[in-house]
Formats: sequence, C-alpha cells, structure tokens
Amino acid sequence: MRGSSGIFIGIDFGTSGCRLSGIDVHGAEVLQASQPLPPAETDGPDADQSPNLWWDALCALLADIPPAQRARIEAIAIDGTSGTVLVADAHGCALTPALMYFDARALDEATRIAHLAPATSGAHGATSSLAKLLWLSQQQDYPPAARALHQADWLANRLAGQIGISDENNALKLGYDPVARRWPDWLTGTGLDTRLLPEVLPPGTAIGPVDAAMAHRLGLPAQARVVTGTTDSIAAFLATGADRIGDAASSLGSTLVLKVLSDRPVFDPAAGVYSHRLWDRWLAGGASNTGGAVLEHHFTRQHLDELTSRMNPERATGLDYYPLVRPGERFPVSDPALAPRLSPRPADDALFLQGMLEGIAAIERQGYRLLEALGAPYPARVFSVGGGAANTVFTRIRERLLDTRMATPLHTEAAFGAALLARRGALAAHETED
Repeated sequence: MRGSSGIFIGIDFGTSGCRLSGIDVHGAEVLQASQPLPPAETDGPDADQSPNLWWDALCALLADIPPAQRARIEAIAIDGTSGTVLVADAHGCALTPALMYFDARALDEATRIAHLAPATSGAHGATSSLAKLLWLSQQQDYPPAARALHQADWLANRLAGQIGISDENNALKLGYDPVARRWPDWLTGTGLDTRLLPEVLPPGTAIGPVDAAMAHRLGLPAQARVVTGTTDSIAAFLATGADRIGDAASSLGSTLVLKVLSDRPVFDPAAGVYSHRLWDRWLAGGASNTGGAVLEHHFTRQHLDELTSRMNPERATGLDYYPLVRPGERFPVSDPALAPRLSPRPADDALFLQGMLEGIAAIERQGYRLLEALGAPYPARVFSVGGGAANTVFTRIRERLLDTRMATPLHTEAAFGAALLARRGALAAHETED
C-alpha cells in the first residue's frame, strides 16, 4: 500500500505556541515537537501579530524533525485559531498584520454585516473574519491577485506555493455558506472587493505538493503534499477519535465548549449555536463562559486538588449554581447581563466547589439538550478534553447528570487531529492516482 511507511504531519497554531504531531498510516504517533510564540500586540480592542512569526516557528518545527523521519513525510496539514485573518499577495507575502481572533476593532463593520447577513451566518460580530477584512479593506488598496487568508490558510498556502485557498471551517466566519457550499450574494452589499475571497475546499483535501523551492529550503521530500486544514477547535475534536453521529466532545478548559456530530446542521444565533460542515456531516455546538476560570477565581490549584479529594460525587449538594467569573453568557443562553449565581455559600469549601462543578455539569447538560431540541442528536458518548477532563470526581458528576457514556479520547492535542487530516488527504490522493 502506498503511504504505508510514510509520516503524516499535523501542526496546531495556538495563542502562545505551536505544536507538531506526526503519525504513521495506522494513526500511531511517532513525532511530537513544539515552539513558543510571542504574545500578540494589543491596544484596547486591537490585537495583531506579524504572521512572519508563525512562519519562523513553522520552519523551526520542521527543522527539528530528524532527517530520516523528515524524508518520510507524505503530507502536512495545519490548523489555526478561528477568525485570525490577514491579506497576502500572489507570492504569499503578508500585506497586512494578522488581526487576531480576539481583535474587536471592527465595530462599524460588524454593524454593516448585521444589516445584510442572515441570522445563521458565522460572519456576525466584530471578531468575525469578515468584519476584520472589511476594516483592512478600508486601510489600503490591494493588488488584484491579493487574497484574504486565515492563519492556517496562509501557512499552508506558502508551503504549497498556491495562494488563495481556504477550508470550509476557517471560511465560516468570513461569510462562507456551508450549506450551499459557496460565497453568498449578500457579501457584495458590504462593499467588499470579493476578489479577495479565497477558494474554499473541504478540510483534509490535498492542495498539491510542497513548492519545489520551499521543499529544498526546508529539507522536505519533493513528493510531500500540503493538505487543507481546519480551525484549532475542530482539530481538537477530530483528535479525540469521535467519528459517529451522536459522538460529542466537551472541552473543559477556562471555558466550556461543546460539539456534537450531527447528520444535519443546526443554528440558533440567539442562543450561540452554530454548525461547521465536516464533509457530509455537521459539527454543531456552542461555547459557554462557565468553566475552569471560575474555579481558579475562587481557589488555588493546590486547594482545588485538596477539596476534590473530600467530595462525594454520588451525593448531590442541592446547590443551584450558575458559575461565572463575571456577568454575561453566550450559550446555552445568550444574555450579556446574566449574573453569576453562587449563593448560598456553605461553610464547607468542598461543598462549595462541588456545587460549582455540579453547576458546570448542569450547563453542559442544558447545552446538549438545547442542541437536541434544535435537531442534533443527544450525545451517545462524550469525549472530554482540557484540564477538567483529568478530574475523576468531576467526570463522575458529569456522567451522572448527563446520563450518557464518558469515552476516553484517542488523543487530546489538536495537532494530532491535523495529522489525521494530513493522512486523509494523502491517502485520498493516492487512491485517485491509482
């Protein structure tokens, strides 16, 4: 079988660094590496970064691979932060800084979008790719061959020497219609020069070989392919091994992010629900402001470990908490004024902590029930990732409240999910050639 001795590389770009995972054709991980990234430059709502920093980190990651393994690389796929966008010329040179995913300067542009975009569009809000691109479009004129690209797009495009290709997941916040699979007509009403919009392909699609000059410079095999990537959160979902309709992943980090694999798209912008296309299926979900940040707001990590050992997850506290660090919620209810609910507070800190964990689990259940009411399946099994996934007491509380099976993730790093995309794209290309 072609590709049987090859290595498939996935690279995940996050806020503070990037990680590399290499897998063989059977999915066994054979490589790991990481590189730090400096923080973005911020000034009030503005947040930007030089994309050249990403490129330097990518080159350093690839250079760290031992030559014997580098010679076996068959494909590379990259995931990046959703909504981080820049404009590049036909040669891949960045014409703008990258406006980061949390950059919120494009308030006027977001208002313009709100008057034109359907409620189900992923382009709403000042942090959307489209709002940022409209803002960038007003700063200067761009040559006809310039293209708007996301973080993962730009890196993959430079590797392939083909500028102007995105994937269906990153393109969602740029206004792409994943149901019709095209750029919608309403985009012209925003005043955007639509020539800036990239071609959109499904994630895990082979773009082509690494550019010959680039392959020589980086020591990559001439036949190594570049494959379209995805966003960091979807790569993390793929890494878990979730692959059946009804499989769900709960990311238990600073915030709580839920995703469930569905056979149909579901949308409810008023409740923070959106769907990403994943080939012939859909990944429906939402993100709550509850999560680990509220626990660390009240307790040190050491104190959390000590209190957890004193909890009884089989005996409910009866406390009805909605744990938030500050007012405001996105999902499963969208209420910017929703107040935290953390009273009454018992004298025993272990009970207080357990009440918060039960509150987070109740929000998780409410989120999955909302997705079910909109047409997605209720989870048949839930894969858990993030720091909270390691807490066995919390896992038991969640299992009891969710009334579903808790599954062990295949992997917890987004880079591994990107490597799976690299393998998918390479093997599909082999089949086409054969």
